[in-house]
Amino acid sequence: MTTQPPHTPRPPHTPHTPRTLHLNAFLMNAGHHDAAWRHPDSSPERVTDLAYFQELARIAERGKLDSIFFADGLALWGKARYNALGGFEPLTLLAAIAAVTEHIGLIATVSTTFNEPYHLARKFASLDHLSGGRAGWNIVTSGTVDEARNFNREEHLEHRIRYERAHEFLDVATKLWDSWEDDAVVLDKERGIYADTDRLHPAAHRGEHFQVAGPLNVPRSPQGYPLLVQAGSSEDGKEFAARHAEAVFTAQQTLADAQTFYKDLKSRLPRYGRTERDLLVLPGIAPVLGSTEAEAKALERQLTDLQVPEYGLAQLSGMLGTDLSGLPLDGPLPDLPEERDINGNKSRFTLVAELARRDGLTLRELIARLGAGRGHRVVAGTPEQIADQLQEWFTRGAADGFNIMAPVLPTGLADFVDQVVPILRQRGLFRTEYTGRTLREHYGLPRPANRHARAAV
Repeated sequence: MTTQPPHTPRPPHTPHTPRTLHLNAFLMNAGHHDAAWRHPDSSPERVTDLAYFQELARIAERGKLDSIFFADGLALWGKARYNALGGFEPLTLLAAIAAVTEHIGLIATVSTTFNEPYHLARKFASLDHLSGGRAGWNIVTSGTVDEARNFNREEHLEHRIRYERAHEFLDVATKLWDSWEDDAVVLDKERGIYADTDRLHPAAHRGEHFQVAGPLNVPRSPQGYPLLVQAGSSEDGKEFAARHAEAVFTAQQTLADAQTFYKDLKSRLPRYGRTERDLLVLPGIAPVLGSTEAEAKALERQLTDLQVPEYGLAQLSGMLGTDLSGLPLDGPLPDLPEERDINGNKSRFTLVAELARRDGLTLRELIARLGAGRGHRVVAGTPEQIADQLQEWFTRGAADGFNIMAPVLPTGLADFVDQVVPILRQRGLFRTEYTGRTLREHYGLPRPANRHARAAV
């Protein structure tokens, strides 16, 4: 039986605190387009160069973005023959980025399926201390059999069981983060007392998946907990987000679909004693920028022309749980399994299958449509047109902010920061300066109260 992590009430909105966008830079090696590494503006030779990622983080910080984010998997994704794949473990990388930045939030993907709660809680508490309170955890359950086969399994855990484990995993992690009260360290040199052990608490957890004694061997960190992020949009994923998450990274292709997802997710919050402001929804967008719309469309075509069909077909096969190799590229999708039979990423399967059916796309056309965003929305246009799109979704109940997925790095991120962000500021939609120190403060989210301190009140 798991318990829900505590949620501290937020102060209400006032006329003096207008709602503004939240922007996260989702960084991926040479860029999000699967042909980015072939573009002359990219630097695929630097995907294991620390200085490269530090530079990207400083670009995002120059724009006063809320955070940067690294996805991660526990297997080599896709075909390395055709793309700049592989790279750093994200928590290690973010610790090094923390040393050269001051404000930008640092979000890492870490799996609950192939980790242990004590190890993970220790790592995130460490990153939060090292960064002065800027750590965030994108909670995933892992979606591929290739990952399972790297961890002593022939097959992946069933989707429902992965989420059951994730609930308990997070329960244990929050117990460990609360195992030191905020004032447990007293530093009394005269009496020789470093910590008040009455303010250290065992996790004492015994559940279906985990037995963890605790306490953690890292004192409570500046944020208490890292910002809790989730990215699944299946039924299990949405329920997990409503119960636990503070930000959701999601993928929708149309305004109507995004509005439906936003309304659905927010409507689930009251059953867990939460309000709409306790959970931020950030759809992904891949902005293809040009000084004119024609220039942006030309860049989009250039990237499509650089695609390697074999790579796109392999990636599409993984998304759809169906081997598409050998099928004619100018033919339609074959019959697909039902969503209930998919044991990987159910929400992405549904999105891609519906996109192909709705627009009558051939395999070649679908590979092109997915090249820059893998199911996230791609918009090619001028800075003003990109800003218009963000504003429309933000003001019409589809988003609280966005996951910015530059098709080519570093140029795509620099162009967004230098050309789109100023327009958003002119419209009063985005900050001009950081007003807080921690990632939670950037997102306007409270610091969780320690459960033991609350119990003592």
